[in-house]
Amino acid sequence: MTWPGRVIVAVSLKERKHAKKRENEMKIHKSAIVHPRAVLGKGVEIGPFSIIGADVTIGDGTVIKNHVTVTGNTILGKNNVVYPNSVLGAEPQDLKYRGELTSLVMGDCNVVREGVTINIGTAGGGEKTVIGDNNFFMACAHIAHDCIIEDNVLLANGVLLGGHVAVERGAKLMGLVGIQPFVTIGRYAYVGGHTRIVQDVPPYVIIEGHPAKIRQVNIVGLEREGFSKERIDEIKEAFQALFRSKELNKSKALEELERKEDISPEVRYLIAFLRKIDKGKFGRYRESFRYSAVAAT
Repeated sequence: MTWPGRVIVAVSLKERKHAKKRENEMKIHKSAIVHPRAVLGKGVEIGPFSIIGADVTIGDGTVIKNHVTVTGNTILGKNNVVYPNSVLGAEPQDLKYRGELTSLVMGDCNVVREGVTINIGTAGGGEKTVIGDNNFFMACAHIAHDCIIEDNVLLANGVLLGGHVAVERGAKLMGLVGIQPFVTIGRYAYVGGHTRIVQDVPPYVIIEGHPAKIRQVNIVGLEREGFSKERIDEIKEAFQALFRSKELNKSKALEELERKEDISPEVRYLIAFLRKIDKGKFGRYRESFRYSAVAAT
């Protein structure tokens, strides 16, 4: 029996093989410039007038749209989409850089919108800029040398990250946010638009204003990420103790939280994050172990 308006097509084994072959074929526009040494995976698409450098590796299914430059020692993972006028892997804008071999490493399923720039690392910052998976970088965002972006991060239009910035998973940075070098943005934090950040932002909070101030727990963001009401309530309780208490000695408040039984993993992480802030001015101390921490996530 056939349904009205439906056409039944018998597909032969040979036709299915051809379809699979086409799926795996690269699509490189005739006006694109791809260096012979560049390594391209299955199903990669390179759009008109894009330039792919000699030391570039692009994973399966990644789409490079028109007028994109991918240069330097750059590795892109699978199923990324890079929009027009983006430049990935250019030399760092660092006066100390002397042409040493450094890299940009990007994971899978990232969306890089128009005009985004991401630089390679420097010898003084671990020698690489690292991008995780499932991130969304909106138009004209800039990610400087030696930054570490974990997974599921959103950078809205015009966000500017200085060198050595770390953005932990699930963080959301709204339009025209500026981040000072060596700053860390904690997990699932929300940074309001036009905010200038010069110090580390704790996980799970909303911060915005001039000067930037921690406003409240990022309840909506945590709910969207699947946090249970019980976990969110624990974070809120810890937030009150740390940021809204009359106790001026934050170390004392941290010690009281640490002494509690059955503390949640999220609150433990918040405590550990705040402890690390004290270790070195503007996060420079933490630069030595950031890469090992990302590798473990």
